[in-house]
Amino acid sequence: MLKLSRVLSSRFIISVSLFFSVFSSGIAASPVDEITHVQNIVLQEKLWQDVEWHDLLHYELDSGSVSGFQSEVDDPRFFNADDGKSNPRSELLATIASFYMPVTDVEQHPQCRFVARLHWLQRQLANEITDLPVVDCSDYKKWRAVVPDYKVTLIFPTYHLNSPSSMFGHTLLRLDKSASENSSDWLSMAVNFGANVSNQDNSLFYALKGLSGGYPGFFIVEPYFNKIKEYNQREKRDIWEYPLNLTPEETRRMVEHLWELKSIAFDYYFLDENCSYRLLELLEVARPGIDLTSEYGLSVIPVDTVRSIKQAGLIEGSYYRPSQVTVLENLVEQIHPQYRHYIKDLSVDSSILNTAEFKEIPATDKKIIINTAYKYLRFLLTGEERDEKSAATSHQLLLALSESSAQDTGVLPVQPSHPENGHHSKRVSVNLGRENKLNYAELGLRLAFQGFEDNQQGFLQGAQINMGNLLLRVIEDESVVLQRFDVIDIFSLTPRTKLFDPLSWKVYTGLERQLTNGKDRLVAHVTAGAGVTYAPVDDMLVYGLLTARLESNKGFEKTLEYALGIDSGLLYYFDTSTARIELSGEECHNNEYRHRATYSHNFAISRNNSIKLGLSHEEQKSISFAEFNLSYQHYFF
Repeated sequence: MLKLSRVLSSRFIISVSLFFSVFSSGIAASPVDEITHVQNIVLQEKLWQDVEWHDLLHYELDSGSVSGFQSEVDDPRFFNADDGKSNPRSELLATIASFYMPVTDVEQHPQCRFVARLHWLQRQLANEITDLPVVDCSDYKKWRAVVPDYKVTLIFPTYHLNSPSSMFGHTLLRLDKSASENSSDWLSMAVNFGANVSNQDNSLFYALKGLSGGYPGFFIVEPYFNKIKEYNQREKRDIWEYPLNLTPEETRRMVEHLWELKSIAFDYYFLDENCSYRLLELLEVARPGIDLTSEYGLSVIPVDTVRSIKQAGLIEGSYYRPSQVTVLENLVEQIHPQYRHYIKDLSVDSSILNTAEFKEIPATDKKIIINTAYKYLRFLLTGEERDEKSAATSHQLLLALSESSAQDTGVLPVQPSHPENGHHSKRVSVNLGRENKLNYAELGLRLAFQGFEDNQQGFLQGAQINMGNLLLRVIEDESVVLQRFDVIDIFSLTPRTKLFDPLSWKVYTGLERQLTNGKDRLVAHVTAGAGVTYAPVDDMLVYGLLTARLESNKGFEKTLEYALGIDSGLLYYFDTSTARIELSGEECHNNEYRHRATYSHNFAISRNNSIKLGLSHEEQKSISFAEFNLSYQHYFF
């Protein structure tokens, strides 16, 4: 509150100081003279129209504004003019005047708060700005001393379905020192934009507020090793790192602007004005003239922004950093099945190392087993308080590993396909089919972003995230109906292994057609389920879930009816296609039931085009019917 009052009163201080300057005597050239002179040049050259000025103030085209522009910054402390949020011209004139205000509170002086704007103005008018007050911005200097400004790397932690904030992946930037400074990635700084979420908000509350702009968003600069621990270790997410070809000068320009954004609030929207969108704005500041944001409208998916940055020619390489879980699962695959039980056994009791049975294991196999057991124990202890027994076990395993003379034959995980090489996030489809002896045609639109049967290149197997999935049907009697609208459809199939036993789950809600008492009805529902998944062979997932459903159906006597059911199936990923067999159904409390058998097969004919075949049969209390469907699907931004 104190800082805010200081900033809001700065305009009054500027006016008072300029008033006394006009009537002071014995001064050859007053600050007012230079301010007026600089402002006149700015007006003549129309510098408020400069793209770099617009980038620094985050102005976007807005037909509803008198000036035609509106800043996306929602914090009044970011502006010097009363109408600065919507007027680039008056904001520039007020900013010029603010740089000449007397030095009272050094750290709140505009020269210290708006360093990037000051340096931009000095580059534009190098010979005109000569008599600025001298201000020693000590806080800024201290901050700059710990924030690298030589190299920038784009960071993409992959998808994490068990976290609503990260189910689409995430993007952030890493600031690095030059190679000559012998720097390590672990000493770099991470630039992250995120919502200021209360610890008391649960996942559902977060999703609702995130979709409606209920959180403020802030930029945070923190040590990169914190993000590695968060994503790579605690959240079990692989990380992709993309070095950018920004020059040191461009990087410094971006870092200066980051200082201006320190503690400045933006509105945060989960679908569009999110982590990825704000990072695109930062890169536009670093390299004026590139346009990374104008193509995005209703939604901004992190992986799409990686593609945009790549298409703009900013990416110059990539590095894959597998998560702890990925490394562990890879090591387990290299151990003979008869020895795999030792991993968990050793993580609990290191005395097994001295048993005759364990000593008989070949030296190379033994080393991989000990290494895997050690890494597994360290993973289990991540974020936990120190336990003396576990610490002693960890020490014994590490000691045995160091004493082993066997050659290390452990192979690193194979690098998967780059996530940006996957299909685009939105999808339109044209379908032809026949259901219950009626022919139909359908037009579909999905806003985001991946289904089980979609091309899996660049995506996680067993991960389905559909949002805003709309399907309109034209039946042969020429009637047009809303066939389906999924608000959200998330299905996570994570296979159980020797080391991990995750829960598979699903939740989807929206509107869909159901045949009830001989009539086709549009019903609203919420359906959820939980169960297990196994991977008996590579590229195959077998799953089974128990489900619960709450349905509003005018064909039922009660307004709301609940049902229990099962959802089981098999997914198989071929090189260029995906097949799915599913047996599912639910039994309603009113004794109505639906039993379904479905088969679908999606054939990828290119990165962003596919043809999908669907067959299904449904049994109900008083009727049974079949459906055939053939679809063409196109994926786009």
